[in-house]
Amino acid sequence: MLDTLTDDQEGATQLIPVGKKGLSTWLSAQPASWGEWIRLAKFKGEAGSLCAVPDETGKPSVVLVGLGNNDDPWVWASLPSRLPPGTYAVSLPMDRKRADWLALGWMLGTYAFSRYKKTDVKQWPRLVWPEHGNRDYVIAAADAIGMVRDLINMPAADFGPAQLAQAVVTLGNRFNAATTVIAGEDLPDQNYPMIHAVGQAAAAGREPRLIDLRWGDATHPKITLVGKGVCFDSGGLDLKNASGMKLMKKDMGGAAHVLGLASMIMTLNLPVRLRVLIPAVENSVAGNAMRPLDVLKSRKGVTVEIGNTDAEGRLVLADALWEASSEKPDLLIDFATLTGAARTALGTELPALFSNNTTLANRLVAAGDSEHDPMWRMPLYQPYRRMLDSRVADLNNASDSAYAGAITAALFLQEFVPSSIPWAHLDVMAWNPSSRPGRPEGG
Repeated sequence: MLDTLTDDQEGATQLIPVGKKGLSTWLSAQPASWGEWIRLAKFKGEAGSLCAVPDETGKPSVVLVGLGNNDDPWVWASLPSRLPPGTYAVSLPMDRKRADWLALGWMLGTYAFSRYKKTDVKQWPRLVWPEHGNRDYVIAAADAIGMVRDLINMPAADFGPAQLAQAVVTLGNRFNAATTVIAGEDLPDQNYPMIHAVGQAAAAGREPRLIDLRWGDATHPKITLVGKGVCFDSGGLDLKNASGMKLMKKDMGGAAHVLGLASMIMTLNLPVRLRVLIPAVENSVAGNAMRPLDVLKSRKGVTVEIGNTDAEGRLVLADALWEASSEKPDLLIDFATLTGAARTALGTELPALFSNNTTLANRLVAAGDSEHDPMWRMPLYQPYRRMLDSRVADLNNASDSAYAGAITAALFLQEFVPSSIPWAHLDVMAWNPSSRPGRPEGG
């Protein structure tokens, strides 16, 4: 993606961004011939619309880019696939945020997962780096987003718990981070019983793991990120149907997200003490798979009855969250492709946010809105905690109710996070079911 931006401005065609409201004002300052051409082309500044204005030789002298009414930054991501090869530049002044979006959107518009396809190398158009853009940030963000997408798009046969662990080690080595991996039978020996129980039915070489990365100055604020790393989810003995199982290579999307975020933090050398915990498992079917109504003991010591073996993500997260909490981090965030109920409530594009801290939740929502990457806060409604009651254990991992599935899943996780620790839980889709500019179908 990076090679589609350049410092060489020679011969660059100018891109001129114009919103619907500003089009007439802009036209009034242009040659009359331009106005007539644009009128004939029926260009009205609609978001994503393009209009090439030719010079006297017939070659494009400028290309107008419609921004619509909302100045949608994703418009920039639509351009690389629609403009012919060549070099382009935006000469109009932009503040840093718009310049960053221009460069980042352009790069994301060239992303493709092509590892398994024999395709010709596409000759993308190139963009001149915008003047006020923060290159360090843009490159860090593009690299991180590309890594997240690549990890999620990998087939489960080629990307199990061992490969996920190696991806963390490789990332850690780039930044001199300390990485440890607890695997297989060492998990119950070191008191991670639920991670082991979920992953114990996987084939040899795909044993469960807890991956632990540490980086940063010990004097800085401690941020701990926890990501659900279910590399494939069959549902276990409560087997999913074909449509429900089809996309389950993406069930490690939470782990991919925390690795992307960790990559940005370390690349930009932010003044934080970072810890990343990823329980990496495959929820498989075998004679030693956990059963419905089995009772597991958690790392916290509370017992959990298995109401549904397909509610496995919250089990592995619970052990990891309790370990994360043992160090009393200043901020604890987990990412997980946890529930279909969140998708039913909010759709595929809007992650569900749960938090035990209103200030934290408000800041996350505001940041998401600012970056055109919104999320929606949902309640940790305590009366629904009764839905997780068990007659034989301290709690059940799944409610028998057909309602409030995202809330009860979050309430289960909350049992493993002390109230004194600012915590946010993001229930994410991690998958685009259809393509949009800069966001192709897939991870």
